[in-house]
Amino acid sequence: MRLSKLFLPITKDLPSDATIKSHQLMLRTGMIKQSAAGIYSWLPLGFKVMKKIEQIVREEQNKIGAQELLMPTIQSAEIWKESGRYDDYGEEMLRIKDRQGREILYGPTNEELITDIFRSSIKSYKSLPQILYHIQWKFRDEIRPRFGVMRCREFYMKDAYSFDVDDESAKLSYNKMFYAYLKTFKRLGLEAIPMAADTGPIGGDLSHEFVILAETGESKIFADKSILKIKLDKYNEDKSSLEKMRNEFSEIYAVTDEKFSKKEFDKKVKKDNQMITKGIEVGHIFYFSDKYSKPLNCFVDTKDGKKTSIKMGSYGIGVSRLVAAIIEAKFLNNKMKWPKSVSPFDVVIIPNFNKNNTENLKKAEKVYEELKKQNIDALLDDTDESMSSKFTKHELIGIPNQIIIGSKSTSDKFEYKNDKDVSSIISLEEIKSKLI
Repeated sequence: MRLSKLFLPITKDLPSDATIKSHQLMLRTGMIKQSAAGIYSWLPLGFKVMKKIEQIVREEQNKIGAQELLMPTIQSAEIWKESGRYDDYGEEMLRIKDRQGREILYGPTNEELITDIFRSSIKSYKSLPQILYHIQWKFRDEIRPRFGVMRCREFYMKDAYSFDVDDESAKLSYNKMFYAYLKTFKRLGLEAIPMAADTGPIGGDLSHEFVILAETGESKIFADKSILKIKLDKYNEDKSSLEKMRNEFSEIYAVTDEKFSKKEFDKKVKKDNQMITKGIEVGHIFYFSDKYSKPLNCFVDTKDGKKTSIKMGSYGIGVSRLVAAIIEAKFLNNKMKWPKSVSPFDVVIIPNFNKNNTENLKKAEKVYEELKKQNIDALLDDTDESMSSKFTKHELIGIPNQIIIGSKSTSDKFEYKNDKDVSSIISLEEIKSKLI
């Protein structure tokens, strides 16, 4: 992509409510544009990052055998009344009526709808276990939307649902998802801590939040620092390995403020190992057994010919929220660097040229074409601006790798700056090897 052709409405003017770095940066770099309170349009740069996050989430779901489908944003009120949640959910639910006067709603979550799909399709234990997921827009009418896409009303979310015949197999599905979440966040360049959490309006008796450390987070965290040292690569998807993994995490004290007890914290964690900080919730998983399957008459025939209610779990990741969460976690010294896995471009080419001397632009064009042949997603800054303006702009955008074509370049070597801001003068072939 040539920068001169990229729709990138960079701005210096920020609304007064843009108080955290991610909100400020996403507005300044033209990643999003607010269309109403807590509702945003995703512009090309922001949308590209979000779609990369979505793909990583999808790949890790598929690896554990989850199957993707797509449910609508608009749901019938009838199934919510059937489960008993229609009146209990509260004012966050956007309730509307169609032209025939039928009550419908903009889905805040999908437990009822997925249960309705499952109960009409699966009748025997032989078809279990099943994990179904979709990535879809949700709406929750926040009383005070704030922090940009971090706490907005319309958001993009991956929600998955597991269906099992008994508690033992349901716990295995829960552990698979626990493992998939940790792998997902690791691929996104984040260190997420699983923490025992309240189940809230979803319900159930087993729940974990996945929280990344960030001073701008709304969640207060109390944990034993040793939880940061657990190595995920020693575990795999085998049943016993997954159980050991979750036990290792669960045995270490790590809770948000809803479950915090100072007495328990001081008893279980040595003073010099206590971690009290803030974090951002990026995922939440629940096991709620037959909370929804029973009232919705979701039963299957067991091996001995009896009927049993399906045991269910639900698992959410805020895909759009992760864009902001990554910014909050990675922003340092007034510079932002996207992790390689989700950067909007792999590299930016910055030539020093003007209308009277376009030699460096010609070199940049050749480099750009060579990178395209290798399927390297490069951004060519072909704008006629000063180098200081270009560097300021690209530090703002945060592409982790730069090729600078200026006084330090030769006929076959160029200045390359990596994601750690370390510069070297190397050949294009060497640069390619670092980017592929």
